[in-house]
Amino acid sequence: MDLFTSIDIYCERTDASFWSEPINAVTNLAFLISALWAFWTYRTLLLGDRKQGHDWLILIALVMAGLIGIGSFLFHTYATIWASYADVIPIWSFVAFYLFLALYRIVGLSLWRTLRIYAIALCVTAGALWLVSTALLASDGVEAGSDGFNGSTQYLPGMIALYGFAVALFIRHHAARGWILSAAVTFSVSIFFRTIDLNVCVGFPLGTHFLWHCLNGLFIGFLLQALVRYGRKPQSGLNAETNR
Repeated sequence: MDLFTSIDIYCERTDASFWSEPINAVTNLAFLISALWAFWTYRTLLLGDRKQGHDWLILIALVMAGLIGIGSFLFHTYATIWASYADVIPIWSFVAFYLFLALYRIVGLSLWRTLRIYAIALCVTAGALWLVSTALLASDGVEAGSDGFNGSTQYLPGMIALYGFAVALFIRHHAARGWILSAAVTFSVSIFFRTIDLNVCVGFPLGTHFLWHCLNGLFIGFLLQALVRYGRKPQSGLNAETNR
């Protein structure tokens, strides 16, 4: 595989030049804004509780969220195979890290139980992604829209898991439930706009992928707010603020 092979799977891109997708590239600022929003909340809460030191796990999550925007910017400018890895790796690294923190910090499970559920979830997700990637390779996934959904099927397992997580939090009357449900709904809408991008090119040459970035930035922002507000420092049982 040639890592410098050009990829053209978005409506806005018309050639292989660096700025062929200016709107898709610039709207990646949404991820950086979400990370800064979460950091502002983090700093506000930290200043309100001076006895609590820095929470490095949460800070790492915030940095990883920002890296999503940088990786996606590289993909929508260079638009090559190597840039696609720069795009995908930060996304799934954040998902994997956030899943662990959500179970351990937000839900408040013990470390051992968290690791068990986490391992199962990773295996299921990896299996689903393998099936999707196999189907894409069989149909030459580098070509635009080769899977019929413009590559959006890879995100369906995450969307389903997110709704499941929201339902679980509602059952437990957890204070973070509104943030997680908002994230799930926003993610669903963003997937829709990612999927239809190539289908609207004739009538709307700009495409709709930039809305995927804007909404995903908001989606990540909701997830980070839930983590910063209700996932700081492990407590015995559920977070102290869970049932407020």
